[in-house]
Amino acid sequence: MIQASTSEAGATKLRRFNEVPRAGAIESLRGMLDPRHMRALITKKFEDRGLVSIHGLGIMRTCTLFGPDANRLVLHDKERRFSARRPWTQIMGHVFPNGLLLRDGEDHKHHRKIMLQAFKQPVLKAYLDRMNPKIAEGIEAWDQTGANGRGEIHTSDGQLLAFSAIKKLTLDIATSIFIGTESGPEADQMNKAFIDMVGSSMSILRVPIPGLTYTRGINGRKFMIGYLKKMMERKRASQETDTFSRLCHAESEEGGTFSDSEVIDHMIFLMMAAHDTTTSTMSSMIYRLAKHPEWQDRLREESRALGAEHAGFDDLDNFEQHTMVLREALRMYPPLPAIIRETNVEIEYGGYRIPPKTMVSIYPIHTHYMPEWWTDPEIWDPERFSPERAEHERHTHSFIPFGGGPHLCIGYRFAETQIRAIMHQLVLRYRWSIPEGYEMPVLEAPISKPLDGLPIRLERIN
Repeated sequence: MIQASTSEAGATKLRRFNEVPRAGAIESLRGMLDPRHMRALITKKFEDRGLVSIHGLGIMRTCTLFGPDANRLVLHDKERRFSARRPWTQIMGHVFPNGLLLRDGEDHKHHRKIMLQAFKQPVLKAYLDRMNPKIAEGIEAWDQTGANGRGEIHTSDGQLLAFSAIKKLTLDIATSIFIGTESGPEADQMNKAFIDMVGSSMSILRVPIPGLTYTRGINGRKFMIGYLKKMMERKRASQETDTFSRLCHAESEEGGTFSDSEVIDHMIFLMMAAHDTTTSTMSSMIYRLAKHPEWQDRLREESRALGAEHAGFDDLDNFEQHTMVLREALRMYPPLPAIIRETNVEIEYGGYRIPPKTMVSIYPIHTHYMPEWWTDPEIWDPERFSPERAEHERHTHSFIPFGGGPHLCIGYRFAETQIRAIMHQLVLRYRWSIPEGYEMPVLEAPISKPLDGLPIRLERIN
C-alpha cells in the first residue's frame, strides 16, 4: 500500500473508499455533460467535499483528488502506481489508440525514448527556421476580407475570427513541419477529421450509426490512416526533415524503431495535440491581450527591440514578457483541463484509502485558481510569473499545463516555440481589440476554446 503525504493524511483515521458517501451519477457526469462550466462544478465539489471527492457511476469506482499534492502524487509516479493507458483508452482509444498518452510502463518509456529524437533542441531550431516564413505568409492576409467582406476566417462585418484563423495557421504549420506537405484540400479534410475525432472522444452514445459524433470520429481516423499510409513508403526511403520522416527513421540508443502502424498512430496523435492545444492557448492569449492592450504594447516593445521580423530559437528564450503572457494564459485557460489515471495499487490521500482499479481525476483548471498558491487568481496578472514573484514555483505541481512526470507533454517545447514565434510576428504587424464589455464564452472541455470563434478588430501597424 502506498501512502501520500498531505496535510490531512495521517491526521485523521483513514477511511476506506466504500465507507464514504458518494456523489450520485448525475453529479459525477455534470462536468462531462456541461463542459462550459467545468471549473465552477469542480470548485463546488472541492468546497463541498474537500481534498477527495468520491463519485458513483454504477459499479465503476471514480474519485477526484484536489490540490498540488494530489497532482504530484498522480503525475510524479516513479513507482508506477497509476495507469494512464486504461482510462484514456476508454475515452479516446477508438480514435487515438496507441498514442504516447495511451501507453504505460516500459512500453511508454520505450516509445518516448524513440520519439524524443524528433523533439531535441537542434531539431526544434530547424523546425523554427521552416515555421517562420509560414507564419508570415499565414498572418499577412488576416486583415483582408475580400470584396464582399466575408471569408472563412472573417465575420460578415469584417472582424477576424481569431480561433478559426489560428486553427488554420497551426494546421498549415503542422502539415508542413510534421508531414512535410503544404496546405490544400487534403489539409482542410485533415482539419475536419481532427475536429470530428476530438469531438468523438467526448461522445456519450458510442454506436456506429451514421451522423453520430462517435461515427464521425471513426471516419476521421480512417481518413487519416489512409492519408498517411499513402506517404509511408516515400517517407521510409527519404531523408526529409519533417517529423513523419524523422519518426520513420528514429532509433533509440538500444536500437528500437517504430513499425509503420506505430508511426501512423503517433503521427495522428501528435497532429491533433500540436495544433488543437496550440490553437487553444493562442486564442486565450489574443483574447487577454485585447482586454489588456497595455500588455500588447509590452510585447510589441520587446519584439521591436529584437530588430528582426523572424525570431530565432535563442531569441525566444530571452522574451521575458512574451513568456509571462504565455504562462498566464496557460494558467487561466489550461488547454487540457482534466488529467485522468487509474490506480494500480491501493493508495492513501487526504485521509482516504483508495483501492486499485479506481479512476482518479486531477484538474489543472482548479489547481491553477487555488488562492493558497496564487495571488488574486481570478485576475489577469502575467507578472506573477516574473523572476521576482515566481508564484508558479511555490509548489512543484501547482502549475501543470503540460502535465508532469513520465507523461510530461513531449511536445511542450515545440508548442512554446511555435506560440512565441507567432506572437512575435503578430504584435509587430497588428494591433487588435474587442468591444468594451465583451467576455469570451469558453468551452472548457475537452480542449479549451472560445464558443463564438473570438471575433476581433485588427489594425495593421505601418
